[in-house]
Amino acid sequence: MKIAKWMGVIAAGVMLTGVMVGTAGAQDATATPTPLPLPTTIPATDVPQSDGVNLTIYNQGTALVQDRRTFTLQKGVGVLNFTDVAASIDATSVSFKSLTDPAGTSVLEQNYVYDLVGSSALLERYLDQQIDIVTNDGTEFSGQLLSGRNGEIILKQADGQVTVLSQTNIRDVRFPALPDGLITRPTLRWMLDSKGGSQQVELTYLTGGMNWTADYTFLLANDNSKLDLNGWITLTNTSGAAFKDAKVKLVAGDVNRLPDQQAQFASGMALNEATTDAAAAPPVQQRNFNEYKLYEISRPVTVGDNETKQVEFVSGTNIPAHTFFVYEGGTPYYGYSGPITDQYYGQTGITDVQNWLEFTTGKENNLDAALPAGRVRVYQQDVDGSALLIGENQIDHTPKGENVKLFLGNAFDLVGSHTQTDFKYIGTNVLEETYEIHLRNRKENQAVEVRVPEHLFRWSNWEILNSSDPYTKLDSASMEFRVTVQPGEEKVLTYTVRYTWPR
Repeated sequence: MKIAKWMGVIAAGVMLTGVMVGTAGAQDATATPTPLPLPTTIPATDVPQSDGVNLTIYNQGTALVQDRRTFTLQKGVGVLNFTDVAASIDATSVSFKSLTDPAGTSVLEQNYVYDLVGSSALLERYLDQQIDIVTNDGTEFSGQLLSGRNGEIILKQADGQVTVLSQTNIRDVRFPALPDGLITRPTLRWMLDSKGGSQQVELTYLTGGMNWTADYTFLLANDNSKLDLNGWITLTNTSGAAFKDAKVKLVAGDVNRLPDQQAQFASGMALNEATTDAAAAPPVQQRNFNEYKLYEISRPVTVGDNETKQVEFVSGTNIPAHTFFVYEGGTPYYGYSGPITDQYYGQTGITDVQNWLEFTTGKENNLDAALPAGRVRVYQQDVDGSALLIGENQIDHTPKGENVKLFLGNAFDLVGSHTQTDFKYIGTNVLEETYEIHLRNRKENQAVEVRVPEHLFRWSNWEILNSSDPYTKLDSASMEFRVTVQPGEEKVLTYTVRYTWPR
């Protein structure tokens, strides 16, 4: 075989036992080397038909998979390969058992094998062995492989001469056979001691790459007095595996996980034993499970890899609701670490008045449903009947009967200002300051109620000496005014606070 005596040539294909895969067209030798393509003609392992898959998906990016299949096991000690598992599997969480003969089948050894076929893996396995190469111009090379790293292939010819070939110009690389140990897909492999025969086995494991979130759409009535709610489960699967006709359950709540994501499962785990009549049951059933909420989809669901799927799980109509406005122009409260005596500390210059939506999830309000954490989009109909987005936000896990408050955005026609009008020391450990708050309603024909929270941030011992309007003490560091502002009106609030601290 002719050996070209020049540098800078390579192929971009792989041949296994006479089958070749290549790339057409020469490339610039100075270009960044691209990985050699995988051999596509390696026969896939025969995978038995699944007898049923159960998915329990947590809204923390984790899923519990229970997969049942029937295998013909070897009598005595033998090896069982279980392919098509999720690529994001947590190998430390795997549990295996025979459902047909649990007493007569024991696991001697368990392995997660992920040494996959690839050009770099093949080159490493064939170090010091003979390979053949064909370049883009048809020149053939043959020799002992010394290295296949850093974008180069180094061959030692029969006469002892060493040839370095760049990986940007190879058409074909030919290997005598597929080395032992390489596989085409991630595989769970067990060494079993069994009585043999046809047995149904169950595999349980945790995997990453699967998540679900709740997405809600609210249609708010034009008078802001009620809303219609629809909630959708949004499933996302990037685990590296597809699950056909799976029984899907979703757990809402904050399940504690160890940082290394390790988990152990009891063999009697019974998360997937309940059955439902898919024709008569609602699309998604909600029930309590331990300290969490569990949602079960009543029909089989196929969850493809790299797929996002939505299923409606909650709805409600004519839910009483209302909107309100908040002007928070003062200094936020961060806790008392010591008296704050800087006169100009915390002046914010905020003028925006916030628009909020409020409703309750109780039965008396036509909902009677717990709402898992998720994204909320609020719409309202225009005069022509089209729905327009008026706000978007997130809600936390919310039980039945709880109050929900959502910030929708800033009101266009409402303006506020927050000004310190007086600041003085009464003594070395006593100071007083006065604030003036202006609220302007530029709406043409709508009176509004504005809530004005004020944080007494300078010290924990405070006293309101006087105020223009009634207020409510919210907590040890806050109070709130609630005032109605008529159309075209400018409402002015004033108050004076005295702080006293130890000498």
